[in-house]
Amino acid sequence: MFSPEHDDERPGRPGHPLPGGDCPHTPGAGRFRRAVERRSAVPLVWLHQRPRWQAPLLLGVLFIVGLMAPGPIGALCLLLVAMFFVWLAFLTWPTLNRQQKIPRVLMTMVVLLLATARILGF
Repeated sequence: MFSPEHDDERPGRPGHPLPGGDCPHTPGAGRFRRAVERRSAVPLVWLHQRPRWQAPLLLGVLFIVGLMAPGPIGALCLLLVAMFFVWLAFLTWPTLNRQQKIPRVLMTMVVLLLATARILGF
């Protein structure tokens, strides 16, 4: 365990502490949401400790490969991108207002539409 005064010795990004908070899940959340939030904790901490450019770069590469690769390979890459979007949207949904929810839904729908087109051979 690392103490707050030695935060720069913590693994991960130096000077980039984990978000604080005393509630590990959404207050008043149902059993399913609590289970997803609990299982998402480790991957979220892992992502938080990576350099900020890695996740967008990987998603961009998967998206481009998804558009360029033939049929099932392209569809799989696009489905992985869509799954990542859905996962993050699900976790942040209770904190978002309507103007923030609409782009997330549209972006996911577009990626799923492209994945369906790849499966159908377009």
